[in-house]
Amino acid sequence: MMNVTADNFNAEMLDVSMHTPVLIDFWVPGYEACEELDPLLEKMETKSAGRFKLVKIDAEQEQELSKAFGIRSIPTCVLMYQGKPVDGFTGTLSESEIKAFLDKHLPEEVLEAEVTSVEVGDAPDANDPAVIEETLHQAVLQNPDDEDARFAYIKHLLLAGRDDDGKVAFAPVIAKAAFVRRFDSLQRWMNAIDFAADRADQTGAVAELDAKIALNKRDFDSRFAKTQLLMAAQNWVGAMDELLDILMRDKAWADDLARKTFIAILDIIEPPPVKVADGQIPPVDPTVATYRRRLSSVILS
Repeated sequence: MMNVTADNFNAEMLDVSMHTPVLIDFWVPGYEACEELDPLLEKMETKSAGRFKLVKIDAEQEQELSKAFGIRSIPTCVLMYQGKPVDGFTGTLSESEIKAFLDKHLPEEVLEAEVTSVEVGDAPDANDPAVIEETLHQAVLQNPDDEDARFAYIKHLLLAGRDDDGKVAFAPVIAKAAFVRRFDSLQRWMNAIDFAADRADQTGAVAELDAKIALNKRDFDSRFAKTQLLMAAQNWVGAMDELLDILMRDKAWADDLARKTFIAILDIIEPPPVKVADGQIPPVDPTVATYRRRLSSVILS
């Protein structure tokens, strides 16, 4: 359970809640009801396997945060998602009651194949790439300023190996890459594709880089070059593993290049949102969830 203060509130709670539900436990040390509740909350977090993150805020020490959340009694728990309160409860609950509260909002993690098979409004047939492409293209034509539609369209083209078409679709927003994160993520992917295109024998290039890395684990230039080749081949897990090796040895290498590239990959591989019942949080793709946790673990270590 992470202790949150005003100093680390954004990094440990608000930012995390944008992709993972966060349960905030407002407590006071030594208060009997808190001592009863805390072990149950920790147990539920462990059992959840990443479905949510648990944080603690000392209500007496962090009075500004308590005031901001309107805390009137202790213990009080607030569930946050995407920067907003979703639900909460006050007082001590039993383990079964806590589970029922969480299950009401936190769907089980599902495999990506299961996620993409869920019907989403008027979405096209997932088995017909031509229909999907035309739908995405029309969305961009009808609203050129729709960043979500353009991101989805360019991503679709690049995943299909249509690099030139992807670059054409990206051209109108290339200037936005400096301040729109997902466009920056696409730019990093296209840079990797261009890097790989300059190497005719990519398998041989990877083998050569592996030999260099074996001689020097801190040869970050070679590790990043390998990452570029893996990204171009859409080997996302392999690329993220290589970036984690860099981050574990030097978090700030090359002006934070490894972390920024890692985040770009997460943006690229994250499936589109799935429609769920009112009051429920959409399911989390297991690969994205796992590698977000691994990134957080390395960055905060």
